[in-house]
Amino acid sequence: MHLTLRKAAAAACLLLATGAAQAADPLQHAVISASYSAGAILGIGDDYAGSPVSGLDPLDTSVEFFTADALFGFDFAPDGHLTIYNNLAIPAGSYSASFDFGATLGAAITGFNVVDAGVTGGTPVLTVVDGHTIRIDLSAVEWNGDYSPLQTAITLQAAPVPEPATVSMLAAGLLGLALRARRRR
Repeated sequence: MHLTLRKAAAAACLLLATGAAQAADPLQHAVISASYSAGAILGIGDDYAGSPVSGLDPLDTSVEFFTADALFGFDFAPDGHLTIYNNLAIPAGSYSASFDFGATLGAAITGFNVVDAGVTGGTPVLTVVDGHTIRIDLSAVEWNGDYSPLQTAITLQAAPVPEPATVSMLAAGLLGLALRARRRR
């Protein structure tokens, strides 16, 4: 029984560590469906062959989505950052993109904001559509050069923190198992 108690403690530590890792990289296992107001958007999931669905680039060497008109690239990071690049000079027009994470996120999206506007001017309109979808309107952004990054961040609902009583009950349960095993001997 002593070995079983060690296994239970190790499993509890593993569960706590896994939860911490998911909190650090909330988009790690995301599958994203994209749409683009000015035409098609292509995902890295099929090497930009036409599908608007992609996971994160596992090697982080490329953007996850390109617009078919070659104007924008969208690069998601596991930690929740989204960097938008302009690939060419952007003519005046209406440009917005939506990204739907479906049920692949561990928590609901609660925020979407600009982290670093870089050399861009104007203001993008960032919207949380619902708990798993974001929209970005780039129509009012002045890009001021090619390959100008605009960095945003997606915020997910915080995971509930276990109450101290929960940890105490776990410790009491493990202690009870240990005492029971000792009595059996």
